[in-house]
Amino acid sequence: MISKQPICVTGGSGFIASHVIRELLAHGYRVRATVRGSIGHGQYGYLTALPGADQCLELVQAELLDDGAFDSIIAGCEYVIHMASPYLLDAKNVQHDLIDPAINGTLNVLNACKRSGSVKKVVLTSSVAALFDEPISGHTYNEDDWNTTSSLSRNPYYYAKTMAERAAWDFIEKESSSFKLVTINPAVVIGPSIVPSLNTSNKIFSDVLSGVYPFIMNMSWGFVDVRDIAKAHVLAMESDDANGRYVCTSEVLSMQQAVNILLENGYSHYKAPSLKLSGFIGDALVKVLVSAQAKGVRSFIRLHVGRDVAYDNSKVCQQLGISFRPVKQSILETVHDLIAWEHIDG
Repeated sequence: MISKQPICVTGGSGFIASHVIRELLAHGYRVRATVRGSIGHGQYGYLTALPGADQCLELVQAELLDDGAFDSIIAGCEYVIHMASPYLLDAKNVQHDLIDPAINGTLNVLNACKRSGSVKKVVLTSSVAALFDEPISGHTYNEDDWNTTSSLSRNPYYYAKTMAERAAWDFIEKESSSFKLVTINPAVVIGPSIVPSLNTSNKIFSDVLSGVYPFIMNMSWGFVDVRDIAKAHVLAMESDDANGRYVCTSEVLSMQQAVNILLENGYSHYKAPSLKLSGFIGDALVKVLVSAQAKGVRSFIRLHVGRDVAYDNSKVCQQLGISFRPVKQSILETVHDLIAWEHIDG
């Protein structure tokens, strides 16, 4: 399927969005991507340098919370991939910095889609944060799970992602039957970056290698490669059968397993932690020791330490036909990229 109209991608300068743009261009699509900054200052050269961008990429400045800002941008588009949303574990003003952009920005885009009369499908980037904020050991999370415990004061980033996705589904149910909605719910997204700035998820590994963590915590993450997530967005857009939510994760690794991958593959000279704190006493000690961390990071660690997490990714694999890269490959390519961007010393 090659749409004659441009595919609209909101938040085009982001870590995941830049890969989605590259994937779309590689498939021969025209792309109209929104960014916040001025187009003429060359700050988006990493996007305009992508293969095919000179002929098929249009950058448009837009503010997510400006009413009607997306009407002219989305007009005539058949497909919209909405990715613009802040990724902040810590925010000074939670309502202003996280909740409003996530919810109201999503509704602004959906209202523009409705008014356009041309949009057939919206692919929304959500997160496994919309599934839970404190994993239940022994439970395997899938598309039927919803986060019901996050709030403005408890894991506010998780709350923002949950409320934004719920607002989108409520909109479809109550306001519009003219277009279809599909959501992509990735776990921790890592991998080589097109964007020069250091993103929050890749920062896990720069922190591990830079000595930010003095010990190995008893916790785990579900990881997925950014290139696979980009592919999932495009497949969800292209497939007529795509429906509902898609949990996207490759593998779950404990912090110990992630550190071992680094130590066994040439990074033993870095400041990776060696002391492991586990068991009831170790987990309790971690919760005390992280008191000096920023509120969002502290909340995340306290709600995850000592708990196992598991995901069922069968829906996205079976319905969209995607296969995920091994996490070891993604981690090593992430670290190589962090060195190339000079986020950590080589």
